[in-house]
Amino acid sequence: MDFLKKDTHIDFLGRRRPAMVLSGLLFVVSIGSLSSLGLSLGIDFTGGTLVEVGYSEPVKIADVREQLESAGFDDAVVQYFGTSRDVMVRLPAREEINAAEMSSAVTGALRKPFDETVVEGLQRGVQQCLRSGQSEADDCQVQMRRVEFVGPQVGEELTEKGGLAMIYALIGILIYVAWRFEWRFALGSVAALVHDVLITLGIFSLLQLEFSLPVLAAVLAVIGYSLNDTIVVFDRIRENFRKMRKGTSSDIMNNSINQTLRRTVLTSLTTLLVVLTLLLVGGEVIHGFAAALLIGVVVGTYSSIFIASPVVLMLGISREDMLPVEKEGVNSDP
Repeated sequence: MDFLKKDTHIDFLGRRRPAMVLSGLLFVVSIGSLSSLGLSLGIDFTGGTLVEVGYSEPVKIADVREQLESAGFDDAVVQYFGTSRDVMVRLPAREEINAAEMSSAVTGALRKPFDETVVEGLQRGVQQCLRSGQSEADDCQVQMRRVEFVGPQVGEELTEKGGLAMIYALIGILIYVAWRFEWRFALGSVAALVHDVLITLGIFSLLQLEFSLPVLAAVLAVIGYSLNDTIVVFDRIRENFRKMRKGTSSDIMNNSINQTLRRTVLTSLTTLLVVLTLLLVGGEVIHGFAAALLIGVVVGTYSSIFIASPVVLMLGISREDMLPVEKEGVNSDP
């Protein structure tokens, strides 16, 4: 960590070709995975019912799936939700049955092996269970904790608007950076952002992690984080182009990246500490959100150094492109 205490002189742009090869491989793998496997879309996009149930003792997923199949839910997706006693069941939308009836049918099928009937606690006013042959209420072996329902039309609308939001964000960034800096910088920043988004989505596709609305929000947050990192580097590059009178474009850009490296690394590390905390102890509800941020921060930090600046250099940026335009008549004699 000594480089955080002193100036560095790393030839980042001299390593741009190996970095481009690595990014190209990741790019191809991501596109291939998205084309073949696709994303494991949550009910936010596909529509359906999500039922979260809790068991008093650990349970096997295979047993839960068998119980649901015997009740007619052959298309149910069953997975653990944190521990082996917490189970999440996802069901696609059905026209012949509403969400309330479906959730009741699911919990009824899961309670059937325990021979439980749900009643209301007379003294505590909470949900309890009666087993056959017993007159006193006991706690349920299977408790329904959460039910969510999204209609298929709402899911399609969210998919369309989520994709449009991402496209609009990239177009807005392209226009802003072109106006604020120069068109080569705009293309470099958008190339880095497309790189970050595709690789993040590709990893979600490869691992078949659930892609939900919180994950989409994380991807959009990654765009903003990566852009901020890239803009800091670009601003220093523009400043050095106007200040440094010696050196090639590659030398000036390398110096700029090294000068901002300390800030980039410290910002990324502190962000990663927070994201890792959310991922490890934040619970299953925000697990996908934290995972997308973790991948995005790492990839975004990499792309601001090895993608954005090399693309600008390959487009032929020079000192003359960064010099301010002199207005006619400003320095002329009256």
